[in-house]
Parts: sequence; C-alpha cells; structure tokens
Amino acid sequence: MEVCSAAIPEIKLITPRRFTDARGFFCETYHKRRFAEAGLAVEFVQDNVSVSRFRGVVRGLHYQVPPAGQAKLIWVVRGAIFDVAVDLRRSSTTFGQHVAMVLSASEGRHLFVPEGFAHGFAVLEPDTEVHYKTSNYYSPQHERGVFWGDPALGIAWPIRSEEAILSDKDARLPPLSQQPDLFP
Repeated sequence: MEVCSAAIPEIKLITPRRFTDARGFFCETYHKRRFAEAGLAVEFVQDNVSVSRFRGVVRGLHYQVPPAGQAKLIWVVRGAIFDVAVDLRRSSTTFGQHVAMVLSASEGRHLFVPEGFAHGFAVLEPDTEVHYKTSNYYSPQHERGVFWGDPALGIAWPIRSEEAILSDKDARLPPLSQQPDLFP
C-alpha cells in the first residue's frame, strides 16, 4: 500500500497493492494495522455504497458536524468519478481550498478525507459504484452540505451546471460563505 499526501496534506491518496493474474486481481481495500502504520489511525464504523446510473450525477458536497463528524475512505468499484474534498476548518491555512481528482475502478486508488472537510463527486461514467467507509455513523441531525457549484470554491467540475443531476436536497445546499465555524 502506498500513501501520498494531496495538496492539502491531511487528505491522503492511497494506492493498494493489486495482485493480478489471468483471472483478474485481488487487493485489500482496508487493513487497520497498515493504515495505522501509515499515520491513518482511524476507527471506521460504517460502510456505504453509492450507485449512480447516469454520467453527470453530482453528490455532495456533504459533511457532518461535531460530535458526529466523519472521516471517509472512498474508492470506486465500477466506473469513475471526479472526487472533491473542501477544507471547512476556518482556522486552517487551507480553509475553503479543495483537492479534486479522478478516482476510477480501473486504477484502484482510494482517497482518505479527514473530519472537517466536505466531500462530493461527479459521476463520469454510467453505472458507477462508489464504496466508502466512515469514522462515525450517519446522523441526519448532524448532516450538512456546501453547494457543489459555489463559484467561491473554484472547483473545475467536468460537468456543466445545466447537465448536473442533483437531488433536491443537494440543489438547495448553501454556499461556503453561509457555513458556520464548526471545525476549530
């Protein structure tokens, strides 16, 4: 397993080792001891799956507020996504900045997003399946979000706003400027 820091150092890009032969491949998507040795001593408590039928589906940017904040470990099992994490920690020198990258089933990389970041993605291929682990349980009363198309974020989404497929909830999320100071 290879672990590299992204432009915001707390966000990690993880490349699991794949064992490939004529049948396909095998890899460990999570190994608690190896993650801890790499400085990612996070206790994951919930696994989630998101399946998007169409290119252009946008999910996020979501986060949970303390005491139910979540770190996430994201990877794509089928298809590809443009994955984004936005720093919501106002005291951070990278507040409001983001890390964005393509994650795909074919290349197999994982993204670790710590607590204090909003996370979302745009689907690049039909029938994309995303798996992710969270360090806290889903809590509707602690769930929040940032509008994906907020120009203040400066995200170069590969999906135009008129082709984005959003849930009603995600379409109504407030911009970064309306987010309270939740992550000291």
